[in-house]
Amino acid sequence: MPTPAARRHHDELFGDRTSTLARTDPELVEYFDNFAFDDVQADAPLEVRTRVLVQLAALVALGALGEFRELAGGALRVGVTPVELKEVVYQAVPYVGMGRVRDVLQATNELLVERGVDLPLPGRSSTTPQDRAEKGRAVQEQIVGPETVAALYENAPDDTLHVQRYLSANCFGDHYTRGGLDVPTRELLTLSMLVALGGADPQVAGHFAANVRVGNDRATLIAVITQLLPYVGYPRTLNALRALDTVAPATQD
Repeated sequence: MPTPAARRHHDELFGDRTSTLARTDPELVEYFDNFAFDDVQADAPLEVRTRVLVQLAALVALGALGEFRELAGGALRVGVTPVELKEVVYQAVPYVGMGRVRDVLQATNELLVERGVDLPLPGRSSTTPQDRAEKGRAVQEQIVGPETVAALYENAPDDTLHVQRYLSANCFGDHYTRGGLDVPTRELLTLSMLVALGGADPQVAGHFAANVRVGNDRATLIAVITQLLPYVGYPRTLNALRALDTVAPATQD
């Protein structure tokens, strides 16, 4: 049986809804719920909105469409807005690619229509084709540091310099400047996607440092990574924690 704490956290998201897996695989569902909603929440509590946002981001990166749709429904139940839900999906495009995002976006749209939300939502872009590169580089410098950005441009070979321009104008200019979510939240989402992807260890370390720059401290980052563990597994979690220790090591009392 689920523990009382696990049942309480589960019901917060899903009410009395019972998944088909609870009928076909009750033992596994009990293990998962007790772990994800009891153990993890006790050791690494996060405010529910932040918790579901970072988990949704990881599920996009994993290509876990069914789990994403279930959790997205729960997210709306606990107060995540349609705008915030869509921004999670939009934020994924520069990190996991439209090839993986398209089906998730379609599922998100279907869910919102089912909930009576009119689409498209009001636009959240704050840039134009003329200023996206300038504004993007400004927020890129805010997040990773002006010296780092300058070095990326200076050290890029001539035949790949265009990729650095894309990072400033597209990744940061088109996405990080959007409304709907603030920069610290977007950095948590990005980190969650990179951890879930696997094989992106340099980028994971870089975005741990970026998170610290924008105000997300070690305790918050450990809580986020712990909350992702039930969805991404132990190897990617342990790799992420190792990267965190190189960027923001634990302090000794």
